[in-house]
Amino acid sequence: MAAKQYGFYFEAGNCVECYACEVACKAANNVDLGVKWRQVISVWGGTFPNITNTAISLSCMHCGNAPCAAVCPTGAITKRAEDGLVVVDRDKCIGCHYCFFACPFGVPQYGDDGTMQKCNGCLDRLAQGKKPACVSTCPSECLHFGTLEELAELARERQALNMVSSTEGK
Repeated sequence: MAAKQYGFYFEAGNCVECYACEVACKAANNVDLGVKWRQVISVWGGTFPNITNTAISLSCMHCGNAPCAAVCPTGAITKRAEDGLVVVDRDKCIGCHYCFFACPFGVPQYGDDGTMQKCNGCLDRLAQGKKPACVSTCPSECLHFGTLEELAELARERQALNMVSSTEGK
């Protein structure tokens, strides 16, 4: 288990579906055309005439027990001990797609060279003390990155604010 587990926290209610996180990720990581390390999806619900649409920004969840790493026959996918981020060594990847089928979130993507690629938390930016590109670019600040403890505290704060706001409106 990682000394500290880092991850993302997304506030769907604040997302304006601008796709800036997708664009920033592609640009910062030189991601192949057609491949998305982070993607914004629309989740539609309800029945006519009460239709809802919620935008969700998704990337690798950097799972505690990453199923993609467990099935990788070459050991190309590993979980970093220092931060819990799940990373891919594309030089070791043989493009077998086992990781794609094992991932419950459908995260693994395959580039022009046929090897798996996915979000790495912008390791180069983190090494410089910066936030991941998707987080620093989000205009509505609905995307956050940090330790799971920091993100849990943020979620508690947001929930408390929402509860106060909903009681004040009554």
